Amino acid sequence: MEIKGSACGLTDPKAPKSASSSKTMALRSVTPLNEGWTFKQAGDESSEFLPVAQFPTNVHLDLLHHKLIPDPFVGKNETAIQWVGEKDWVYKTSFSSPEISKGSKAVIAFHGLDTHATVMLNGKEILTTQDMFIPERVDVSDLLKSSGNELEITFHSTWIVGRKLVEKYSEHNWGCWNGDVSRLAVRKAQYHYGWDWGPMFMTCGPWRPINLEVFSSRISDLYFTTNVDKSLKSAEVEAKAEVEGEAVDVKFELSLNGKSVGSETVKAEKGLATTTFKTQDPELWYPATYGKQPLYTLSATLLSGTSELDSVSKKLGLRRAQLVQNKLQDQPGTSFYFEINNIPVFCGGSDWIPADNFIPRITPEKYRNWVKLVMEGNQVMIRVWGGGIFEEAAFYDACDEFGILVWQDFMFGCGNYPTNEDILKLIKREAIENVKILRHHPSIVIYAGNNEDYQYQESENLDYDPANKDAESWLKTTFPARYIYEKILPEVTNSLTDVYYHPGSPFGGVDTRDPTVGDIHQWNVWHGTQEKYQNFDKIGGRFVSEFGMEGFPSIKTIDSYLPEGKNDPDRYPQSSTVDFHNKADGHERRIALYLVENMQYKFEPFEQFIYCTQLMQAECLASAYRLWKREWKGPGREYCAGALVWQINDCWPVTSWAIVDYYLRPKHAYYTVKRELAPITIGLKRTVTSTPANKYTRVDIKTVHKIEMWASNLSLEKRTMGVQLKAWDLTTGKETYSKTLHDGFVLEPNRSVEITEFEVPVNTQNVAEEQKTVVAAYLTENGTQVARYINWPEPLKYTHLQKPKELTVKLAASGDALEITAEVPVKGVALEAESDEVVFADNCVDVVPGETVYIGVKGLKSGEEGKLDVRYLN
Repeated sequence: MEIKGSACGLTDPKAPKSASSSKTMALRSVTPLNEGWTFKQAGDESSEFLPVAQFPTNVHLDLLHHKLIPDPFVGKNETAIQWVGEKDWVYKTSFSSPEISKGSKAVIAFHGLDTHATVMLNGKEILTTQDMFIPERVDVSDLLKSSGNELEITFHSTWIVGRKLVEKYSEHNWGCWNGDVSRLAVRKAQYHYGWDWGPMFMTCGPWRPINLEVFSSRISDLYFTTNVDKSLKSAEVEAKAEVEGEAVDVKFELSLNGKSVGSETVKAEKGLATTTFKTQDPELWYPATYGKQPLYTLSATLLSGTSELDSVSKKLGLRRAQLVQNKLQDQPGTSFYFEINNIPVFCGGSDWIPADNFIPRITPEKYRNWVKLVMEGNQVMIRVWGGGIFEEAAFYDACDEFGILVWQDFMFGCGNYPTNEDILKLIKREAIENVKILRHHPSIVIYAGNNEDYQYQESENLDYDPANKDAESWLKTTFPARYIYEKILPEVTNSLTDVYYHPGSPFGGVDTRDPTVGDIHQWNVWHGTQEKYQNFDKIGGRFVSEFGMEGFPSIKTIDSYLPEGKNDPDRYPQSSTVDFHNKADGHERRIALYLVENMQYKFEPFEQFIYCTQLMQAECLASAYRLWKREWKGPGREYCAGALVWQINDCWPVTSWAIVDYYLRPKHAYYTVKRELAPITIGLKRTVTSTPANKYTRVDIKTVHKIEMWASNLSLEKRTMGVQLKAWDLTTGKETYSKTLHDGFVLEPNRSVEITEFEVPVNTQNVAEEQKTVVAAYLTENGTQVARYINWPEPLKYTHLQKPKELTVKLAASGDALEITAEVPVKGVALEAESDEVVFADNCVDVVPGETVYIGVKGLKSGEEGKLDVRYLN
């Protein structure tokens, strides 16, 4: 690798020393103000200050720590603790200050206060806040004492503040889906007001760190732009450091894996130092499965002579990233796919909500485990949903590390937001501060203005004229928030980053439902018209950024929220406590609808009912990925370029659309999605067509049962495959068909290809043999099976599934895999262990006679197979 430096204002060793270099300047010191914090209810003379549970923190965590509230996640305790959100709370601590030398200043940096707060230092008000997403800095040089400094923060009830703001701006057309309309008036995480998968907990408190900084000069921001040549043979990194104070000498260094690959020292001009590193044959950052994720380190050190005053470093990844929206062959509209380092990427992935209602207790390790789980599930994109938070650094760092592309929403969701002067100022500042924080992450490839606010506008028939480009006039319409999404946010993103900005999700075409342009949220399975999930191919789009199906969580998760655990009288599917832990309107009817349409199921034992809901969810989501990935057909034919399931995670123990529950326990859908997003897959779809002999008859009708077969190759190499087809009688387990269709079928790189269409292989047609024939397709490469798919007659409820007499699950001699066999076809064999230390690489697998299915496993000892809970559909 060759590195060359070119800089703005390079240091000349012969030049005279600057005035600043002759002065004695102090190294910037950072003192975390994380000790000695106490809290109490404001205005309550009977309450006393108590130590906080942790720091950063919030009031629910502290009250829970002192057992002043019951566990919010257990039973129906959510209802019992709503009073917390309508009270004011006071937090305070005392601290000593380091010496502040002449020419230095002291600043308290508040990285996040939730939400409406008044801050006092030594009896003087120094700050008021109205936005939990905006970090604040306050110069306190003139207020500090050497010891005994009292820092006190009063958090006012955001619930009360929001309700008063709705009254104040009564002329606004208030309205939203989920939560109270007052959430629209405040800049607080919107899911704190409750959603259709989460509870309402109106938190408050110092939810992010608070530090005391003392410095004479500092680097206030380090940022950069990267430009990777289309040839991928060269790249430039233009580094910039903003300097506060008199020091002007900045040393930039670019390194990789601890080795310096470039260094330049420059002088700041008007508080800005700039240099450019040019590299030949750069090590490029790729999404997971497409390559490695090397991360360079860019550091900037502020110097006074030979003394270091401050140093800041950030990780960066070199990659070309663009969203391609070109005309398509044979279909209307335009593509919507992400191209990374010249590679079109099919973005199979998930939507992400905050992983807890109480953010401060999510550890960096837990964030990393979540993102690792996404990567291990063959997913390449995650969407940070607009009703949550701008996530913690650990989340984005993990996405950078594991190669997970990030779709980043701004924090607006499902409503008609107000645009009074005060809130517009907050919103603009919030956007600026957070884009600055996030812009160095190579994983972030798109910003979107909101979640479903344009859909809300359409549902309520609010004013929206795409032809009207007069932004100021938008503020006078019934949908004034357009000003936020189409003026403020694009201006901010365009000025601070080169990442693509999208006005909303969904957005594009004639409206948000247009499948031919932009992205769509496809909720006509579950919500809307409640289509059959076997027909996802009929309701796709260029990029499906939301779709989903509910499934119950693990019985262990349910036991965690039942007050009496396994012995709780509400431990059954339709109990009031179990229903309380499902926030989706109409969930009872919709789960029942999709169950009764598709499979035989039982309410008892509870574990079997849970299994059936998870199998239904697994079949549904696998169907979507399988059918939409089929539409990724190569250059000019990217008819569907991505599918993000709603949702990967939960914020509490609940029945929801998540494919992994609150405790990181994967549901069966996680594994079926993982299989469908593997680099090489094969797909089958049954079709039934009935043709009358003439236009008069209703008796003389010919019915044909066909199966369509295709394969998907998401790798970047041409692959030559053998294609095999087999069939079995569902009731007897007898193999009824076996044939090699191709010895050398070519799969072109990075696309799906049709293989064949054939009638269901039966001895006698139209005598119901088709309804009891299970068909399997295989791809082999050099004699090794690389893909497999089992197709069953549907709906499964009509099939006479046999209870296997010889279903075996045993640990392989290697100890790292389970071997599963059966003498009859078995649908959805699922394994569960009592201990979470037992981790499966796959699950919910179909088993057919004559084959051994292998499931990777960790944490299971020899002889413990008998302790596994084994379930299947029967």
